[in-house]
Amino acid sequence: MPLPNWDEIRTAFQVARLGTVSGAAEVLGVHHATVIRHIDALEKSLGTKLFQRHARGYTPTESGRDLLSVAQTTEEQFAQLASRIKGQGEAVTGELVVTSIAGAASLLVPILSSFQETYPGVSVRFLTDMRVFRLDYGEAHVAIRAGAAPEEPDNVVQPLSPIRTGLYASKSYVERHGLPKDESEFDKHSFICVDNEATRAPFYRWLMAQVPPERITFRSTEPAALDEAVRLGAGIGFMSAFKAEGDPNLVEILAPRPEWEAQLWLVTHVDLHRTRKVQAFLQHLKDAAKGWKV
Repeated sequence: MPLPNWDEIRTAFQVARLGTVSGAAEVLGVHHATVIRHIDALEKSLGTKLFQRHARGYTPTESGRDLLSVAQTTEEQFAQLASRIKGQGEAVTGELVVTSIAGAASLLVPILSSFQETYPGVSVRFLTDMRVFRLDYGEAHVAIRAGAAPEEPDNVVQPLSPIRTGLYASKSYVERHGLPKDESEFDKHSFICVDNEATRAPFYRWLMAQVPPERITFRSTEPAALDEAVRLGAGIGFMSAFKAEGDPNLVEILAPRPEWEAQLWLVTHVDLHRTRKVQAFLQHLKDAAKGWKV
């Protein structure tokens, strides 16, 4: 037997509560004929009478009272759930899940920390992974992505900031091997590169096209390992300018170029985009990004 229609159960609940078809119709905002149709359809689907009809109105039968006690509990639970959801949407409290590209922690963690100072009722989860988190599945409130603009349906996408990337080496590497005059001398040097031939990063695609494969002597899938390898003198490699420019032990081999830039995007799902918590974080992040030297 198919489950009863919830609209019909709600109608029966109001009839039992008020005792009349006209009273239920007024509360529900429907025509009295709709109320009668719902009651008749519900009784037919259940195969039993739910009400005794009389001149003064409708009185629930024993079966009707059993059904309507469940309906009342369900109605109250829905009301409580709606109240909680509305409260979560209006308050800057509870869990905030932010996902980003790997390697952006030094940019984003200070912002997440200052956001918590402003809104102490917020609990932060900061997630990074090789895979793309699904906002439509509720895996995160806000995603920070790089590259081409995300195109998933039902997402709100906003530009945040481009990330400039240059080619660097440590002073210890330069002391041992010298500086390449230009790309023509790359075959005399060691390079550090991501261990992914299908990478979408424009600077790594450029490096793979410029450098003989045998001269790429250190590879990794972990951005932090690639940065550390450059700092420790394992070879010449790309780093985000905001990380490299503050490090006195690094030497710029090639300055950041526009074609190596990766645009950062703020991505939110349309269902959560206008909630107060998400809007508060987006504004906090945008304000902080104005001071970035990236």
